[in-house]
Amino acid sequence: MKVNGEEIQLCPEGYLQDPDDWNKEVAEALAEAENLPLTEEHWKIFDSMRAFYKENRVIPDVRHTTDNMLDLFGLAKKREAKAKLFKMFPYGYVKQACKIAGMRKPRGWSTG
Repeated sequence: MKVNGEEIQLCPEGYLQDPDDWNKEVAEALAEAENLPLTEEHWKIFDSMRAFYKENRVIPDVRHTTDNMLDLFGLAKKREAKAKLFKMFPYGYVKQACKIAGMRKPRGWSTG
């Protein structure tokens, strides 16, 4: 995939080969490929996921992300956060949120 004239390497399923290649323009190109318009709320989730990845060098699982969403969006219950997450990413956390946030495809996770 080319972004701003630079070739970005993707795996055959469309995930970044190197999460350090991620930036806003890459995310926008990945979201466009998923036909997913991004909002300010999407960027808050991506920023949270990227911060977790930067600190731990592992992909945050959906539980971690929904826990963060309680604070990010002032939600009271984890069930609300999970419902919001799947409304924002209708094809799932792994298929869309992880991909657009620039994570490698998680191994061994369900597609939820």
